[in-house]
Amino acid sequence: MSDSLHELWLRGIAFNPAAPSDVLIRLVDRAAGEVGLLMCEGRDLPDAVIDTALRHPLGEIRRALAVNQHVDPSRLAPLATDPSGIVRARLAGGSRSYPRRVRPLPDDILVTLLTAQDGGEDGKVTEHEIVAELDSSRQIPLSFLSVTAGHEHPGLRVRATWRWQSLTAAQREALLDDPDAAVREAARESSWELDPEAVEARLRSIGPRGRSFVFGTCALSPALVEQCFEDGRVYPLTWNRHTPADAVARLARHPEAEVRAMVAVRPDLGPDLVAELREDPDEEVRMCARLHPFTRTWAEYGAIQGVIGHGPDCTCPATEPATGPATGPATGPATGPATGPATGPATGPATGPATGPATGPTTESAAGPSPDWFAACAVSEEPVLRRVAASWPGLPTELVGTLAQDDDEEVRIRLACHHPLAPPHLLLDVFVNRPVHRPHLLNLPAFPRTGRTHLIGHPDPEVRALAAADPALPDPPVEDPDASVRRAAAANPNLLPEALEALLADPRTAEGAAANPALPVPRMHALLDRCLNGAVTPPAARR
Repeated sequence: MSDSLHELWLRGIAFNPAAPSDVLIRLVDRAAGEVGLLMCEGRDLPDAVIDTALRHPLGEIRRALAVNQHVDPSRLAPLATDPSGIVRARLAGGSRSYPRRVRPLPDDILVTLLTAQDGGEDGKVTEHEIVAELDSSRQIPLSFLSVTAGHEHPGLRVRATWRWQSLTAAQREALLDDPDAAVREAARESSWELDPEAVEARLRSIGPRGRSFVFGTCALSPALVEQCFEDGRVYPLTWNRHTPADAVARLARHPEAEVRAMVAVRPDLGPDLVAELREDPDEEVRMCARLHPFTRTWAEYGAIQGVIGHGPDCTCPATEPATGPATGPATGPATGPATGPATGPATGPATGPATGPATGPTTESAAGPSPDWFAACAVSEEPVLRRVAASWPGLPTELVGTLAQDDDEEVRIRLACHHPLAPPHLLLDVFVNRPVHRPHLLNLPAFPRTGRTHLIGHPDPEVRALAAADPALPDPPVEDPDASVRRAAAANPNLLPEALEALLADPRTAEGAAANPALPVPRMHALLDRCLNGAVTPPAARR
């Protein structure tokens, strides 16, 4: 067999689901090159391999493990105090592929990263730059805010003040009267958001991006409200819970239908305006007005606005679910996934969210609509409300079964992408018909691994590759014209070990054959012997 096949064999074995720990540990070696890094970053790993990577002398290996989204994040805790600041920064920054659902880091790791006094022994980054990476990573769960507000470390209580409007009244009062002077000062500095006069005074020193945050979230003086109307910047007022009633009435009669639609769902809208908007000439506005009985709180408003107008190909981040009585206001519209990790040091409190209306207002506190509210949405006649229910992963099983057969395609798509109990046949259907969701669906535990053979003749090679990997397929298409299909077919566990030998010798199928779980473990070691500089196979592995 040609040495040119070595890279293909290594990549295949690295992602072979049947490869035991002693095989994978051999790949956590400098001789394996980039393959070891790809493995440590891109697949679930046995405990023994994780332990080896955590203690590995090569920082590149530890950095790769730090961004692994398949390993239980609690196992990565030692990396929060790694000697290398770059390793810590990678852990703080999270996955470089920006998945739709990001697993939050455990509280102990967050506390370690946020309270560090240095940036590591290598001096490549500062502790502030590491925190900036964490802030942009979406790995801090909403529930962590309540932890920081009462944490014993004053630095974390300072951070809590940066999300002032997401705190309860009791938390704000406690921070304003905190025993630590720095915390009290930070609390006073943040309290301006709810003081209309202070907001007006502060606005002069705030840039355009910060101004959109102010107009969308802060308590505004009558002069600032009027300025928004004069400048044509009324859109942020539509989701600002502090917008005065007279301004809300003006917005409800605004010439732009998009503005009227946003206002129509506000929980503070009076019955006369609701009735008026239900007769609006624009269908979208009338639909939003019909939803009004379901928006009794700002958390419910945010859940609905997070769905309206997104369409079946929406790939906005699947944020951490929250339920319970609302304790904080909506804080402005989210705009979709982050575009990359922060590169500079953290310089102080966040100034607010991005300014576009892509996903509607969000609630930053750990509270949200109640389970009963989501259940009511699930049986509503309004498709938008059923889409809201389908987006909540806590929906009961019986309602999941109902929504899986919903007439509205977007309801079914949202259920497939957001609910852990979505039936496998629905996941497969969405995979086939909506390519934009495929990367997310493939990472879901419930995605079907069998029952796909009927797709083997599909014109889309990505769908054929899915079918080619089905263990029930009697004759995997190893001669398919598409490389991804051949690779999947060669990895099909239905192939016999003797059939794999010819596939291992063919560059078109070598990687897939090396990834085949039917490949005997001694053969894996023998291939590694060929690839890793003539290393000798361990006797136990030979046996």
